[in-house]
Amino acid sequence: MCGIVGAIAERNVTPILLEGLRRLEYRGYDSAGIVTLDSRDDQLHRVRAVGKVQALAERLQQEAVRGPVGIAHTRWATHGEPCERNAHPHLSNNSVAVVHNGIIENYQELKTKLGAAGYRFESDTDTEVVAHLIDQHSRKNGADLLSSVRATVAQLTGAYSLGVLCREDPERLIAARAGSPLVLGIGIGEHFIASDVFALAPVTQSFVFLEEGDVAEVRREGFRIYDRDGQAVERPLSYSGQMGSAAGKSGYRHFMLKEIFEQPGVVAETLEGRIHQGRLLEDSFGPEAGPLFERVQGVHIVACGTSYHAGLVARYWLEHLGIPCTVEVASEYRYRQGVTPPDTLFVSISQSGETADTLAALRAAKERGYLSTLTICNVAESSLVRESALALLTRAGREIGVASTKAFTTQLVALRLLSLLLGRQRGLSESAEAALVRDLELLPRALEKALELNDAIEKLAEFFAEKHHALFLGRGPQYPVGMEGALKLKEISYIHAEAYPAGELKHGPLALVDADMPVVCVLPKDGLLEKVLSNLQEVRARGGELFLFADSEVDTHLSGVSTHVLSLGAVPESIAPIVFTVPLQLLAYHVAILKGTDVDQPRNLAKSVTVE
Repeated sequence: MCGIVGAIAERNVTPILLEGLRRLEYRGYDSAGIVTLDSRDDQLHRVRAVGKVQALAERLQQEAVRGPVGIAHTRWATHGEPCERNAHPHLSNNSVAVVHNGIIENYQELKTKLGAAGYRFESDTDTEVVAHLIDQHSRKNGADLLSSVRATVAQLTGAYSLGVLCREDPERLIAARAGSPLVLGIGIGEHFIASDVFALAPVTQSFVFLEEGDVAEVRREGFRIYDRDGQAVERPLSYSGQMGSAAGKSGYRHFMLKEIFEQPGVVAETLEGRIHQGRLLEDSFGPEAGPLFERVQGVHIVACGTSYHAGLVARYWLEHLGIPCTVEVASEYRYRQGVTPPDTLFVSISQSGETADTLAALRAAKERGYLSTLTICNVAESSLVRESALALLTRAGREIGVASTKAFTTQLVALRLLSLLLGRQRGLSESAEAALVRDLELLPRALEKALELNDAIEKLAEFFAEKHHALFLGRGPQYPVGMEGALKLKEISYIHAEAYPAGELKHGPLALVDADMPVVCVLPKDGLLEKVLSNLQEVRARGGELFLFADSEVDTHLSGVSTHVLSLGAVPESIAPIVFTVPLQLLAYHVAILKGTDVDQPRNLAKSVTVE
C-alpha cells in the first residue's frame, strides 16, 4: 500500500527520500511526491508525479528540490483518482505539509467544516483535510506543530500514519500512527521516519516502532514519543538486518522469478534450528509454547489472500491429527459476532505482519476469550509479532514481488510444524512424528526437483496466452493449492481464473468446460487420486484441455493432444501441498510474461494492504 519516508538532518535529504521511495515500490502505488523545507529561502518546495518513482526522479532533475528536512510518499489511490493533484504530499497555505497512509473515515464531515472556515481544497483526497486541520489549529490557537498535530488526530476517525512538517517550525518533523505502521530511524545528528524499515536500510539499522496512538517529535539530535494520552513514553530500540543488497534481482528477470527459485533455500532456513534428532522443538514457538499447546482444544486461523489459502491447507493437516480447526477471512471475522469454543488458539497469518484486517482481527480476538494468540509472520519487527503472545517467523526474507510465492510456502512449513506439535498433544506417536519430520527434511530437495520443470512450464504457458478464463481443480488439501494457483494467474496475467473442488464439477463448473477453457489440476499420490481422475475424465468428455502436474508414481490413464502431463517426481503426501504449489507459481509467471504484464507490480494491487 502507500509508503512514507521522512528525514531531518544537516545534509540535503532529497536523495535519502528518493531512495526510500524506490525501496517502497514493492508495496504497490500509482503516484509519488516529495516536499522539502529549503533552508535557502525557508519555503516548502514540492514535486509530484503520476506513475513510477522514476517519473518523480526525472522531474527532480528539472526542478531543484533540496533541503535538510523533508517528507515523501508513494500513493495507492483510495479517495480520488490517480493524478498529480491527488498525489501526496498535501499542503495547507504553503505552510503545513502532510503525507498519510490509511483512511480518514470522517473526512467528509471535517471537509465541510473546513470549507465553511474558508479553506479551499485542491484534491479529492481525505488527506488534505489533515493538512488543513493542522494549519487551522496552528493559526487559531497559536499552537506549535506538535500541539497542532495532537489536536488534529483527536478529531480523526479511521486509520492513519502521518508525517508532518511546517514552514514556521523548521527544526522538527512530527509523526503519528493509529492503525497503520510507522517507524523512527535513529542516526547520529539525523533522524528518519518511514512506514517500513526497508526504506531506511541505507542510512540506519536502528529503529523505534511507534505503537497505537503514538505521536513523535523528531529532531536532528533526537526524538520524543507521546502516547495517546499525551504522556511522554519510551519505546524499545530495535535493530534490523535488512540491508540494501536484499533488493537486487540477482540476475533474474523479475523479483517474482527470483523469489520462486529462492524457495528451497528459505524453506531450509525456516526449518533450521526447529528440528533436533528427528523431533520438533516446541520452544521454536517460544518458551511458553509447550504448556500452552497441552491445553489447546481447537484452532481458529484468520488471514487474508494468499495467507488465507495457507490456513485452509493447515485445516486439513490439523483435522487429520484430531485437532478441530476453523479458517476465516480476516475482513469477515472482525465484523462477525462469533462464538469462541473453550481453549481455542487464535492463529493469525501474514507476510508483512501489518495487514490491516488481520491486525484488527487479532485485536478483536483478545476480547473474545481465546486461550492465546499465535502469529505466523515473515517480519520480526511487525505489529502482528509484537502484539501476539507467540510468534513463529517464516524466514522467507524480503519478498518484493506483489504476488506472494516464497512467503506462502514458508507459511505452509510453519503451519506444518504447528500441526505436528499440536498433534503430539493428541497422541501422535514418536515414530509417526519422526517419519513426518523426515518428509519435511526432504522438502528443499523436492522443491528443487519441481523447479527443474521451469523450461517445460514456460512452453506450456503458450497454451494460455490467448485464453480469457481458466479452471483449477483439486481435492483435499490440494483444493486450497488450486485456489492459490488461480489467484496467482489472475493477479499477474489478468486472466480470469477460479478454483473448485474437483468433486464439485457437476454442481456448476462443468457447464463452462470447452476447448477454450484450460483446466489445471495437481495430482499427488494420495487417497483421493482415483476420485480426481474420474473427475478429469468428465472434463475430457466435454472437450476440455487438461494441464496436469502429477506425482511420478501416478498413472493418469489420460493421454492425447488435449492432455498435458508434467511429473514432479515422487513426493511424500505430507508435503505435497507445498511442493505442488511451485509449478502453479511458474505457470502464472510465464503466462504473465507472454501477456506482457507488469509481473512484480500488477495493476491495482498492493503488496501490504495496510488499510481496510
